[in-house]
Amino acid sequence: MELHTFISDLIEQKRDKIIELSDKIWESPEVSFQEYKSSEYICNSLEAEGFRVEREVAGLQTGFIGSYGSGKPIIAILGEFDALTGLSQKKGVAENDPVVVGGHGHGCGHNLLGAGAFAAAVAIKDYMEQTGLQGTVRYYGCPAEEYGGGKILMASAGLFDDVDIALSWHPSTIPSIWNVSSLANYCVTFKFNGTSAHAAAAPHLGRSALDAVELMNVGVNYLREHIISEARVHYAITNTGGISPNVVQPHAEVIYFIRAPKKRQAKDILERVLNIAKGAAMMTGTTMDYTIEGVVSNLIPNTTLANVMYKSLSAVEVPAYDAFDYQFAKEIRDSLSPEEISADLAGLDKETSMKLKDNVIADVVAPLGNSVMLSGSTDVGDVSWVVPTMQCLTACWALGTPLHTWQVVSQGAMPIAHKGMLHAGKVIACTAIEIMQNPDIIEKAKSEWKDRLIGEQ
Repeated sequence: MELHTFISDLIEQKRDKIIELSDKIWESPEVSFQEYKSSEYICNSLEAEGFRVEREVAGLQTGFIGSYGSGKPIIAILGEFDALTGLSQKKGVAENDPVVVGGHGHGCGHNLLGAGAFAAAVAIKDYMEQTGLQGTVRYYGCPAEEYGGGKILMASAGLFDDVDIALSWHPSTIPSIWNVSSLANYCVTFKFNGTSAHAAAAPHLGRSALDAVELMNVGVNYLREHIISEARVHYAITNTGGISPNVVQPHAEVIYFIRAPKKRQAKDILERVLNIAKGAAMMTGTTMDYTIEGVVSNLIPNTTLANVMYKSLSAVEVPAYDAFDYQFAKEIRDSLSPEEISADLAGLDKETSMKLKDNVIADVVAPLGNSVMLSGSTDVGDVSWVVPTMQCLTACWALGTPLHTWQVVSQGAMPIAHKGMLHAGKVIACTAIEIMQNPDIIEKAKSEWKDRLIGEQ
């Protein structure tokens, strides 16, 4: 029996358990570093499958590693499970309808990501048991991908230092290989402190921290014209200093994400943003201090691993969709703008784009090399600086669905998402086993990785 058929059978035998795990995480959306239920669900599931689980790794309450086997090679499977604020949404509904107004929701599909990675790790373990394949498979439970970067802290603690290859995936709309770079990112909180006063009786005695935040934001907006076009700078005001217009606000805060293709480029832009913040404080007679909340590295591509994973992605059959899947996907697609739908096909080759332009679900695999630079950031990048790393994408949502939206949440516990999740688990498991059986792949991937790191600092 061919490997992809054998692995597919192993995962299908446990599909109900895997889907149940994903749905339990979807039903208990928890944000960065607060994924107490979600992490415990996965830890318990790993232990039930015979994995040795070490909890609270790298000082993280919701970080963990589940291991099976011993010795080399060591393959890391990366799992995530954090949600996003403000994206609560009922499942299976093609209109914005929150479960809890203002509540959390899995708007990036990390319930699927964590369970799909679990499926892969368990399938590898089952294959090792049945065939005698030697080595170690580890499931890395990585908290706070969206904000805080659990993998950064795990990498800094040396938890990936003995790993040979790391594999992951992400829910998406088109099956493909993510052999791309991404944007490095500095997350910085700026706090301004001034003096409160009666805004009508004694405004001259006040020093407005909110004015400082607004002036800083205006200054940064003017900066955008004078930084590299690939960079991204965006912010959220997290503390306006109060809700009374008759009080000069003494305190205000704003969080910035500063992104660029290279970490050094993002750092250079940060220095200019810092100067703008200092200027805003001077103009308003306030004081300013800042805290770097996290620094995310750019992804390091690896064509050696991309070729191996693409072989698996091509071998494992794309899921079969039924009338229910197509009808629900159409309803979701009808809620999207033409710009959102067309943006999803950007970067694809003409042939694939033409095949998919009238589809509501992507039922073909994009050719290797179709991916463009990821305009967002991910802490998987920090893992890729320590060990050769590769990711795939599978179709879990209707074509055109943008990330971080209620549409993602609505689809995240539906059959289309479950099918894409199981697809990813099969692809990752096949890729890992192919690597474990062929040590030369590891050596070639490591050699390429070392070459790519030259000049990246």
